[in-house]
Amino acid sequence: MPETKLEVKLLTGTPNAMSLIYAAFRQCYSPGFAGDLWPGLIQGEIEPGKQADFIAKVLESGHDSPVEHVCYSFAIQGVSRALTHQLVRHRIASYSQQSQRYVDESDFEYVLPPSIAKVPEAREKYEEFMSQAGSNYRELKAILLEHGRGKKAIEDARFVLPQASESKIVVTMNCRALIHFFELRCCERAQWEIRKLAWKMLKILRTELPVIFQTAGPRCERLGYCPEGEKFTCGKKPLKP
Repeated sequence: MPETKLEVKLLTGTPNAMSLIYAAFRQCYSPGFAGDLWPGLIQGEIEPGKQADFIAKVLESGHDSPVEHVCYSFAIQGVSRALTHQLVRHRIASYSQQSQRYVDESDFEYVLPPSIAKVPEAREKYEEFMSQAGSNYRELKAILLEHGRGKKAIEDARFVLPQASESKIVVTMNCRALIHFFELRCCERAQWEIRKLAWKMLKILRTELPVIFQTAGPRCERLGYCPEGEKFTCGKKPLKP
C-alpha cells in the first residue's frame, strides 16, 4: 500500500461567470430586465473591467448573495477519509465520493501526516500498521468469499480500513459556499490536510474568477483581526479590538 499525494483538478465552472454575477447584481438595483442585458454582456458591450469594478463595489457593501449563481466542480484525489469526513460537513455543496462498498481496497493507498513522516520510528510504526490493515482486509475478504458473501465481501471487510485510507471525491460548491469554506479551512487553525486542499482550490479559483476569489482566504484577512480569540490565535493578526 503506497503513500498517496493530493491532486486537485477543476472539472468545470459556470460559463460567463463574471457576467452572470454582474447581471444578477444589476437586476437587484435596476428597473430593467436582466434578460435584456444578457446578450450585450456576453458580446462584450460592457468591458470586463467595468463589470469587475461594479461587482467589487457591491461586494464591499456586504451584499454577496448573487455570487451563489456561479458554481465550480472539482475532482479531488489523494485525500484521507478523515479529510472527507470534515469536508462533507460543508452542507451547501454536492458530493460524489468513491464508495468502499463497491471499490476493492485490497491495495489501498494512504495519506501520511507530515508530523509522522519526519520521525523515523513514528513512520515505521505507521507504515507497519497500514501494511497490517491491508493484510487483514484481504484475509477477511477471502474468508467472507469462502462463506458465500460474494461481491458483498468487500462491504464488510472495509470495516478494518483506517481513516488514513485514500479517497477520491467530486465536489461542487457555489461561490458563496466556497468563500465560506476558504474562510474556515485556509485558517491556520484548520486541520493540516484540509487546509492544504483549501489553498490548492483557492489558487485555482483566483485564476478562474479573480474578482470574487482574489481576496478570499482566512477570515482574518477580511476582518483585519483574528476572530479565534487569545487561546487559539496563530498570531498573524491582532485580536479583535
